[in-house]
Amino acid sequence: LQQRRGIRLSAPAAIQVTVRDALNQALDEELERDERVFLLGEEVAQYDGAYKISRGLWKKYGDKRVIDTPISEMGFTGIAVGAAMAGLRPVCEFMTFNFSMQAIDQVINSAAKTCYMSAGSIAVPIVFRGPNGASAGVAAQHSQCFAAWYGHCPGLKVVSPWSSEDAKGLLKASIRDDNPVVMLENELLYGVPFEMSEQAQSKDFLVPIGKAKVEREGTHVTLVSHSRPVGHCLEAAAVLAKEGVECEVINLRTIRPMDVETVEASVVKTNHLVTVEGGWPQFGVGAEICARIMEGPAFNYLDAPAVRVTGADVPMPYAKILEDNCIPQVKDIIFAVKKALNI
Repeated sequence: LQQRRGIRLSAPAAIQVTVRDALNQALDEELERDERVFLLGEEVAQYDGAYKISRGLWKKYGDKRVIDTPISEMGFTGIAVGAAMAGLRPVCEFMTFNFSMQAIDQVINSAAKTCYMSAGSIAVPIVFRGPNGASAGVAAQHSQCFAAWYGHCPGLKVVSPWSSEDAKGLLKASIRDDNPVVMLENELLYGVPFEMSEQAQSKDFLVPIGKAKVEREGTHVTLVSHSRPVGHCLEAAAVLAKEGVECEVINLRTIRPMDVETVEASVVKTNHLVTVEGGWPQFGVGAEICARIMEGPAFNYLDAPAVRVTGADVPMPYAKILEDNCIPQVKDIIFAVKKALNI
């Protein structure tokens, strides 16, 4: 009515939402939308989650929908996979993906391969989620990135969010997908606020699995990353812009299936490629991107070899100064860009 009278209405402003709250919101909306969805894992119910991702959900939905489990990843992951085969849609939380090693037989041999081995007759709609990669000061056995491990396996979809919109949209899309999905979050991002658009605040908001996002347009070099290092790439791009170098920053969002087309289109434009990841270099996500570019049409547009920025090829040290030197920093990305551009 106000619009008809010629009164100009301001568009609803975007709001600041932390990644933690975005994940909580996604779980709440999907638990409410579909009674087949349930959450299980260590401390997810009465304690509200080790990282408070499931805050308030047990009180709202009760013991049958939000389930505390014993400290036995192999056991509760097997229960979740069986529940998915029987028609439910479990969300299985690992307190850290390092602990998913205890259950990797269930994730790979039971969940990932069943749809193929049953000729498509058995769907396994399950989400395995939790923090992945390095946190801060937790040493080698809690600081590993599993993007390349799970991205290697046919039958799985693997997503790796950066922003709050990524986190909410990818989790909702993963819960609704009929395939097993591994969702690799980052503990150090949980408390970070990001702008969330009006569209992303909708209960119908989804981020399509398998589609990357160009976070910053550029013309001189393509930076491809996922999870927390996307932020480092944007910081590096801001510094390099002051020196006249315009970086195009691509947030992969999905590791498998990988959106190679978006990366190729960018490389065709910029003629240079730098990949950035927190994982180890050998057989890593960056190595796969470089191989796919080399094998495809974009290779002919490269004016220099692609450069990878990765974590150090060592188990993560405990000491902070050593840890900092094992994780890609903004200065490492700037150095790699200048190497690629020969400046």
